[in-house]
Amino acid sequence: MRSQARAWPAAGLALLAVSVAWSQEPESVAGFDAAQIKRILTHSPLGPPPPDPTNAHADDPEAARLGQALFFDPRLSSNGEISCATCHDPDTGFVDGAQTAMGLGAAERNSPTVWNAAYQRWLFWDGRADSLWAQALQPLENPVEMGGERGAIVGVLRDDPALRASYEAIFGPLPGADSGSESGEIDRAFANIGKAIAAYERHIVSRRAPFDIFVEGLREGDAAKQAALSPAARRGLGLFVGKGRCRMCHGGPNFSDGEFHGTGIAPLGGGNLSDPARYAGIELLLADPFNALGPHSDDREGEAARALETLARGPESWGEYRTPSLRNVALTAPYMHEGQMDTLEDVLRFYSTLEGSAPPGHHQERVLAPLDLSAVEQADLIQFLHSLTDVDIDPALLRAPR
Repeated sequence: MRSQARAWPAAGLALLAVSVAWSQEPESVAGFDAAQIKRILTHSPLGPPPPDPTNAHADDPEAARLGQALFFDPRLSSNGEISCATCHDPDTGFVDGAQTAMGLGAAERNSPTVWNAAYQRWLFWDGRADSLWAQALQPLENPVEMGGERGAIVGVLRDDPALRASYEAIFGPLPGADSGSESGEIDRAFANIGKAIAAYERHIVSRRAPFDIFVEGLREGDAAKQAALSPAARRGLGLFVGKGRCRMCHGGPNFSDGEFHGTGIAPLGGGNLSDPARYAGIELLLADPFNALGPHSDDREGEAARALETLARGPESWGEYRTPSLRNVALTAPYMHEGQMDTLEDVLRFYSTLEGSAPPGHHQERVLAPLDLSAVEQADLIQFLHSLTDVDIDPALLRAPR
């Protein structure tokens, strides 16, 4: 049995508000019938990111400021040239625009966006991290990404007066240069670095797109707000909640079920599926000392920790990848776990025909069927996906703090 992930109070409240506001549903509004409206309303509003009790400083503004500095600091890499922002560039949708990430070497998977990452239950394409702060640590030491070493990374903060003062005001004294790894102090400081970066990333949120304004208009009967969606985008929305069956995986206000699915998309080099994905990710997650059950978690008996205790690793998870959010999806090409699809047009064409899909292996799910969307329907769906774009964020968050 798969574990149930942590609770999502913000999403629950949003759905409660929806049910109250539409206890007496109209027969039709803005061209949608009552059943369609009920589905549409489950996708907005998106509340604030869910709390992360495993990170006591998740919502500390000073920790976020420190994390922002570290996110843009190339000194954390082994060659002093690569930062988190190298693969998660604010100017390109917090991705790098490459098929697979390129740091010190070529990674095997596409760089997921940081936009709304704080809403995900599991991180990475294979879910091998269960918190934003645990995720932030892995690229720092990955030899093909930033290639750093935690002792040297802690040393960067120790040797920089401003970073050191900021860190120690939040977390307490940094370990000295003579601290050995056996003491655990380096690991503790390294974990705190991840927690600071996560506190910053929790501010990278997109939740008021034209679609959200349209939904407000539905609730309020405001024709001006309903005009936030073009006729083509409305037709695409109708397909999204209807014939397209997109909500099977891209449900809820963040347009993601947070779970893992096999799409059958062939690897970049062609051939059969060979990446175990979630199947291997579960093993890596359970072995990660920085997971919710680990010694550096601030909530080792909470829901996230309990989820790990009951997390099953079965053959059905082989080759499954995490469902990404569709918010700001128009900014984050190329698409899929290896960047196999250059454009949204390519994505819709694939799901419409399933042409070029790889044969299933192991015990993978077989829920996908060709959607048989016409060219016009695909174009309308793309217009709807563009209506999920919202980059209205404080510009100061898009660069290193002074």
